[in-house]
Amino acid sequence: MSEPTLYFGWRVALLGFASLQLLTLAVAIAVQPANARANRVLGLFLLVLVGVITPYTIGFAGAYDAWRWLTFAPFAIPLALPPLLFAYTHALVRGHRPARPGLHLALPLAQFGYFLVCFALPLEAKWNWYTGAHNRFVNPAFDLALLVSLAAYAAASLRLLGAYRRDLAEARSDEDRFATGWLSRVIVGLVAVLSIYAAFTVWDWLSGGIDYFQETGLYLALVLIGGYLGVEGWRHAGLRFPVPAPPAVAEVAPTPDWTDLARRFDATLRETGWTGEADLSLPVLARRLGTNTGRLSRAINLGMGVNFSAWINGIRAETVATALAAGATDDLLTLAFDAGFSSKASFNRAFQARFGCSPSRYRRGVPDHDFRDPEPKMRRVAG
Repeated sequence: MSEPTLYFGWRVALLGFASLQLLTLAVAIAVQPANARANRVLGLFLLVLVGVITPYTIGFAGAYDAWRWLTFAPFAIPLALPPLLFAYTHALVRGHRPARPGLHLALPLAQFGYFLVCFALPLEAKWNWYTGAHNRFVNPAFDLALLVSLAAYAAASLRLLGAYRRDLAEARSDEDRFATGWLSRVIVGLVAVLSIYAAFTVWDWLSGGIDYFQETGLYLALVLIGGYLGVEGWRHAGLRFPVPAPPAVAEVAPTPDWTDLARRFDATLRETGWTGEADLSLPVLARRLGTNTGRLSRAINLGMGVNFSAWINGIRAETVATALAAGATDDLLTLAFDAGFSSKASFNRAFQARFGCSPSRYRRGVPDHDFRDPEPKMRRVAG
């Protein structure tokens, strides 16, 4: 009996190396103590992704031809990927996993159980099932379930991230540090893969079957997205994501003059220079001002017409503009960080919103005697 022959081409090398990197990232992320729940879920997501890639890695090497008993080996459970990505998003921005985890994992567990039962069949029965009813009915059903699941969980994850960013802007001035734009890009990327996967699925149904080699692009795309998620997840694994609490309910009667109250809060803030603290938050500022978060939040929203982040970063932008007008020659980013900004992006955005032009354009205009500060978009409350 001849020894089985395996082929180690570029596809096997690429997917094998990528799987090794994903496994390394999964372990490195899972052991991080900050955001431990989210990190463990992300580690599990990467592990499942390696499992999804594995049949194609060993398939390109000819393992299924050499050892037909590997058919139905439960390496790949793709139906676990969408709920795990949603669970990671939820744990990251809410501090805990979604409620009713059993409901989210019902389909992945059913898929795993199906493959496990089929894998245990005698070789001849297994092969007849694989080439018959499985390929004609069961596999298309799993494909359709994956398409629907990925679309539904991607939409739910993006809604969750959108709500989180709105909550952060109401409670923190450094929300850009936790904006999770990278996670949004991963979700959008998975939607793109969904489109590619849908095209492959339709092609498979119409052509009566496609082989491993025609699906190379799909699995390389999965590897790229998984690698990006793993790297970004590892970079942020030690960052403790804040969970914004709903503001305390302010007293109902008598109704204060929110504009006057906002003016007083604004004047105090400018006098103290607290905006120079990059991690200034609504609860911290409320304590210092001798009020509660609900009263302060309503004064900002109703008295100024902006959220907490826009208010704080608007004052920071004015601090930089004042320094420029006084002839400061420091680098713009140095001035921004000294004023309390936590990133270049938040500085540029806040300055544009406050002055209607970029910081560099403002600096060039300062020496011009005809230059005037553009009208700010946010409502001014300082006297």
